Amino acid sequence: MRTVAYALGIYLLNLFLAFLQPKFDPSNDILDNEMEDGSAGSLPTKQDEEFRPFIRRLPEFKFWYEATRAIAISFVCSWFDIFDVPVFWPVLVMYWFILFILTSMIQSPIRTT
Repeated sequence: MRTVAYALGIYLLNLFLAFLQPKFDPSNDILDNEMEDGSAGSLPTKQDEEFRPFIRRLPEFKFWYEATRAIAISFVCSWFDIFDVPVFWPVLVMYWFILFILTSMIQSPIRTT
């Protein structure tokens, strides 16, 4: 049962990080469109052009749908003994923290200009 719980936690962490990330990285666009005087011309220039400051990589409905589905599947998997694999829990906790830290650093690097 612990294996199912840790797998669920890692999957939910992955979903949550995808929910928090923007679909398009605005820092790359600003660096690409930087003007000579240092200002960035990223605002809409035409009246019919729409300005969208933040679009999520994983929409909220898909996030809740996938999270609910994962919880239901893990609940059913916890009924069977085949998924009750003995684990050394400190290793999995450390793995979870390392995965969280690495994913956070990779997804949002600190840029210096």
